[in-house]
Formats: sequence, structure tokens, C-alpha cells
Amino acid sequence: MAWLAFDVTLVLLISGSTRAASTNSAALRTVSAIAPEGVETACYDGLADLPAFDPDDDGTAHPSVVALREQLSRVAAVLFCTPEYAGTLPGSLKNLLDWTVGAGDLYGKPVAWITVAVPGRGDGATATLRTVLGYVGADIDSDACLRLPVLREDVGADGLVADAEFRSGAATVLRELVRHAERATP
Repeated sequence: MAWLAFDVTLVLLISGSTRAASTNSAALRTVSAIAPEGVETACYDGLADLPAFDPDDDGTAHPSVVALREQLSRVAAVLFCTPEYAGTLPGSLKNLLDWTVGAGDLYGKPVAWITVAVPGRGDGATATLRTVLGYVGADIDSDACLRLPVLREDVGADGLVADAEFRSGAATVLRELVRHAERATP
């Protein structure tokens, strides 16, 4: 696999939100900011650019789908953070996941998620994410899936979450996911 040629582990961070002031995106930017030496992160920013999934279309004519697949092929693991809309995943994130089905882009890839919703919220999105990732054959690292609530007021002017408890939990998630990816490497 492509990441084996490097001395770093590359993790793709995918927010399920297209909102500019998203706490989910802020959480992932914070994960990126606190990544330890030897771990590189890339924030996926093409969610809103993906065309609607069409099972009769292999995606090769869409630069945004090609870019998504290229990013997924280069990373050791994927970390998601998504809001819940109408009791499930946002349509834009489900659309991204649908584009990965036929090509097997997530098959065997270590994945985890951070839920930033307060307890009692976000469970529908998490359940659906688990179901879809299981369906596409992703290697879900359940030990790295945590709820780390983030409120809008927790996000600073720099777009990062400053809360020490969140940062500690996020660092734990990232470390565990990277360990899982390293154990999964053939």
C-alpha cells in the first residue's frame, strides 16, 4: 500500500458537514493541529463538490470523485466527524460513501469517528455511519470511536477547539487509529 513507502502515517480527516462554522470541521482541524510527529493529516475539502452518486457512472469523468479516490488510496486511515441531520447522516456524506462502494475505496481501510454532539444527540448519524462503513468493508476501530462534545462557543477565532479535555480525547483517538493502521499494515 502507498503509505508504506514513507516514515509517516497519513490520516484523511473527513467532516460530514458543509457548514462554514461547523463544530465537526473545527474538531478535525484541531486533530490536525495536534497530530504528533510521524503522523500527517489531510483534511478532505471536496464534500460539496461531489456529484450525486449514480450507480451507472464509474466516477472517472468527475474530477472531484477522482480526487477523492486518489486521496483515499494514499492514506493509512480515515477519521470521520459528522453532524446528524434528520436522525441520520447528512446526505452529502452519505453521497461520498456511496461513491466508495463500487471501487472498494474503503475496503480494509482502518476508520474511526469522533462524535462532537452532546449525549442524546448524534446517535442516528453514528449508527448509520457504522452500518455504511461496515457495508463497504472498512476496518472500523471501535476503540478509537469516541464522543467528545464540542459546543459552538468552544471553537476559537482560529477555528480550533481549545478545550483541554477535547484535545486530550482527540489525541487519544488519533493515536489509537494510527496504532490500528500500523497493526493492519501487511
